[in-house]
Amino acid sequence: MDKKQLLSTMEVAEILGISRVAVFKMIKAGKIKAKKVGRNFVIDRKALPFLLGNALSKTSIKEIEQAVNKTVNEYGEALKLLGQE
Repeated sequence: MDKKQLLSTMEVAEILGISRVAVFKMIKAGKIKAKKVGRNFVIDRKALPFLLGNALSKTSIKEIEQAVNKTVNEYGEALKLLGQE
């Protein structure tokens, strides 16, 4: 199975779980290296491991939110006291 080497901005947005506009902003900021082909940008598949290392999956975000909520529920009063010092 031969994977294509270049990905569209839409494909990268789906993989990273962000909007296409966010991908364009990251390209403009230099966070994603892209080439312009005609009117479109393409991203080399080799850049994905780097990009994925900087992005949290939806599952990871949910797990983090659950952990924060559990901590606040169990230790909320102690956290408030610590924040006052």
